[in-house]
Amino acid sequence: MSVDRQLIRKQIRQIRRALSPEQQNLAEHQATAHMLSVLNTLGPKRVAIYLSHDGELNTNSLIAALWQQNIEVVLPRLHPFSQGNLQFYHYHRETPMVVNPYGIAEPKLDIQTLRSTDSIDVMITPLVAFDHQGNRMGMGKGFYDRTLAHRRVSAKGGKTPLAIGFAHTCQQVPSLPCEAWDIPLEMLITPEKIFDFSACVQHIE
Repeated sequence: MSVDRQLIRKQIRQIRRALSPEQQNLAEHQATAHMLSVLNTLGPKRVAIYLSHDGELNTNSLIAALWQQNIEVVLPRLHPFSQGNLQFYHYHRETPMVVNPYGIAEPKLDIQTLRSTDSIDVMITPLVAFDHQGNRMGMGKGFYDRTLAHRRVSAKGGKTPLAIGFAHTCQQVPSLPCEAWDIPLEMLITPEKIFDFSACVQHIE
């Protein structure tokens, strides 16, 4: 991992954690409205999302809105047998949760609620930083890069499910140093703007 990437990650996380509760609440409200407008256009049936951690843009309102619209919500869980990979599980208000080694809540292992990664229409991804070209920097473990790379390889019929970032405005940087395995985002939502990095965003069928 380069020093530049470590420094960017440290600085942005500090800035994000310094946001006041009032700033967080306003950002959540504005970004959720933007995300819902995008999702209403795309028409997904199943959306992967995450539970906020470490000052990330709060996803609680967005999850509640997805439930209200009868869109299935799935959450990531660390793969129990394949280190460095994620699985996705159906999530509802009564889903039993556990805390993973990174201190993040995730669904309890239950094969009946496991959902195929390829069945996810939209993947709303957490991130630490992004730039104007759609490059994304996560926490450095590569979980989402591996997941998104797998989905692009396995996508059939020319359909590539959308990866949409969800972030505070303060997480944008002029340019990110990228590695060969980094997977850019198709779209990104902040409280102030909807970024479309794709040449053509297809409607989800």
